[in-house]
Amino acid sequence: MNPIIDVQNLTASFKDKKGKTFIRVVNDVSFQVQEEEIFGLLGPNGAGKSSIIRMICGLLIPKSGGIFIKGISYQKRMESLKYISTVLEGNRNLYWRMTVKENISYFAGNRGIQFKEIKDQADEWLRLFGLEEKKSELVGNLSRGMQQKVAITVALCLNTKVILLDEPTLGLDVKTTNELKKILTKIRNEFKKTIIISTHDMKLVEEICDRVVIIDRGKKIVEDTVEKLMELFQIKTYAMSVKGGEISEKKLNRIVRQFPEFSYDSTSGLYRVDISNTTSFYAFIELLKKEKVYIDSIEPDRLDFEKIFTILCERNQVDAVHVQE
Repeated sequence: MNPIIDVQNLTASFKDKKGKTFIRVVNDVSFQVQEEEIFGLLGPNGAGKSSIIRMICGLLIPKSGGIFIKGISYQKRMESLKYISTVLEGNRNLYWRMTVKENISYFAGNRGIQFKEIKDQADEWLRLFGLEEKKSELVGNLSRGMQQKVAITVALCLNTKVILLDEPTLGLDVKTTNELKKILTKIRNEFKKTIIISTHDMKLVEEICDRVVIIDRGKKIVEDTVEKLMELFQIKTYAMSVKGGEISEKKLNRIVRQFPEFSYDSTSGLYRVDISNTTSFYAFIELLKKEKVYIDSIEPDRLDFEKIFTILCERNQVDAVHVQE
């Protein structure tokens, strides 16, 4: 199956604050996005995520590498970018002194689309987002959550195959964030859109993304399905309770010498350990028996995606200079 977005060996550099030295912020990054999937682009602050988003949507020119949208090179921007609409972080693609309807009309007009051609479609999206009574209000008078919904509505009205969302839940309350999760899933499932999300919201990723690529210090450190990453760490991490509640400090120190990942979680009252293979698991159990530590319960520990993200970034030993995005 041909990807709808194909990023190949992408590299980008910016000048430092003094304007004398170029600093590489995206370093040989490649990944693919398939049609009708929700794809997460993740990384710490300054990792290069927003630079990649800007290159995909044509706002930043790569130093080297290729971006293909429906098989068309980014170098043919007028042709390739007709497949993409973008919602930038901070709602920067809205005019606050225009009404909701005027924003839709303006941005559609930029794509050569008359508002009368998309009026019914726009009304449908406004109803879905609960904005039908707000279409004559100035965007600047709306709440942050409503502004975000307007920005996504504008993107949807352009009727593109791909929607890029840069930090879609930033500044939203829990209720609005949960609404947005349901809407994005509906957009993919019922309207057959491909959605790319650049975000720090790991709960959002865990709940709605199909696959992710994690960027750290400008380099890709992993690309896989959310399900496989969750399974990988579930298998290797165990949580247990012991008789007596806690292990003495001396015994704990001896166990940690052989299993450095063994630790106590005071919040849950459980001990946790990472086990790399079956042999190590049996060796760990034998060590507990030797130390006369008796287990009350032990089971695979389900980590949330935020913890997995942290573990993967901590394991990344790439020695690269990076700047804030």
